Amino acid sequence: MNNKGLGEFEELVLLAVCILEGEAYGVSVKREIEQHTGRSILLGAVHTTLYRLQDKGLLKSEMGGNSGKRGDRRKRLFQPTDIGMKQLRASQEVRQAMWQRIPQMRTDSL
Repeated sequence: MNNKGLGEFEELVLLAVCILEGEAYGVSVKREIEQHTGRSILLGAVHTTLYRLQDKGLLKSEMGGNSGKRGDRRKRLFQPTDIGMKQLRASQEVRQAMWQRIPQMRTDSL
């Protein structure tokens, strides 16, 4: 893994995978991100990002069980790796440190 950090969408996808606790697949990740951001997300962008994060070692995946709803097609379920969790924590720490450095806004300038 390189330590270049995460792009905004990569971070959102990784966060959604963590929230979904073992039930993260393309559609569920898309739904989770849309729910929290209010943005419309393309499923193809989610799939591309899931596989990119897996290639970077930040996610791992396995095939889930068969489902009659999907014509017996199995879902690929994603989970964060230890490296993925470390990357998320590092990203959170950078953001928090930067937020803390913003000078207090004066109420008369609003």
